[in-house]
Amino acid sequence: MKKRFTLQLIAACAIALGATSGFAQDVIKIANIVELSGGGATAGTNFKNGVELAVREINAAGGILGKQIQTTTADTQSNPGVAKGLTQKAIDDNAFAIFGPVFSGSIMVSMAESRRAEVPNFTGGEAAAITEQGNPYVFRTSFTQATAMPKVARYISEQAKLQSIAVIFVNNDFGKGGMDMIRKALANSPTKILAEISTEPGQIDFSAAVLRVKQSNADGVFAYSNEEESARLLRELRKQGWNKPIIGETTLTGQKVIELAGEAANGAIAHVGLTVDAPIPAVRAFRAKFERDYKYISDHNGMKGYSGVYVLKAAIEKAGKLDRKAVAQAMKGLKVNTDKYPGALMYTEFDDKGDLDRMSFMVQVKNGKQEVVEMVTPLTKVVAAAPAMPAAKAAPAAAAKPAAAKPAAKPAAKP
Repeated sequence: MKKRFTLQLIAACAIALGATSGFAQDVIKIANIVELSGGGATAGTNFKNGVELAVREINAAGGILGKQIQTTTADTQSNPGVAKGLTQKAIDDNAFAIFGPVFSGSIMVSMAESRRAEVPNFTGGEAAAITEQGNPYVFRTSFTQATAMPKVARYISEQAKLQSIAVIFVNNDFGKGGMDMIRKALANSPTKILAEISTEPGQIDFSAAVLRVKQSNADGVFAYSNEEESARLLRELRKQGWNKPIIGETTLTGQKVIELAGEAANGAIAHVGLTVDAPIPAVRAFRAKFERDYKYISDHNGMKGYSGVYVLKAAIEKAGKLDRKAVAQAMKGLKVNTDKYPGALMYTEFDDKGDLDRMSFMVQVKNGKQEVVEMVTPLTKVVAAAPAMPAAKAAPAAAAKPAAAKPAAKPAAKP
């Protein structure tokens, strides 16, 4: 009786250890918790596809520390509550790492679960508040707004030389965080914000918002919303005859926006952390592979998912073992060089909060395609450690003016 109890106790301990550590797994489990339906479907689908492309490549090359990666995917339905429940399920399934959600509002809710379980959680969310809470297990695959907004503000003031702007932003965590950061970034600049115009997620009619922009008499408009809403806004701006600069961040000129807005996207300018049109060999190679596998052109979200898996690989190899705590610690101050990890796409550094910095780009939509008009150095000035990159001339202020309307290129197939 006593012997049987002892054996049962040993077995129970072994099961508990396996359930919490994940270190004895034959595979490295990655849970994709992303927006496959609802307002975030474009972002989540691209992110998921990027993750899976990287996983196939890494597995074909021998995996990580000799182990293969296994992925599962779940749809948050663009709902923060659903995202939280799916994160808990992934933890119960002993995921080694979680990728997603992409939307800031969802990761802000779900990351409490991955933190409690000490599971590394990679997100494409950009809201500054995500990493301002001191969560040691959340890491970005995109810029934080606190990094991106000073770059775009510098362009607005110094390159486009706009004396005033109106800001249209979406009323969610993503949009409100962006509004706060662009306001701070422009506070000591020559550019004044004349109007702050809030819009709703999923909004269809932008006529009133655009009218307010026109009535502000601003020299340009800064647009900060989700992909589908950005396309509707661009169409309404053109419909009402707006011919002043339209400037934004990554979502304004994404591939899906260009597809949906058509000719109305021409002339729009944005600061982007990632673009498949960057003149970088690793990026061009990614674009070709993604298009080969999925039959459409990736946006920045596909690049976020793809590069994020290679960052995880770098962190695991830096830690030297499949230990989630050790990997999270290895992410602090991690430097990922593309000589060893070309899938990272560009030389990247992480700080102790889980935020990254690297080179970025100013792009303009011309003839239905993104065109890089300027390369923007990292705020941390780590570019000296990066591989040599082609020089680029700064975009003149005139480039901020919308291009003449021309037929858009044939749109990419929907994801």
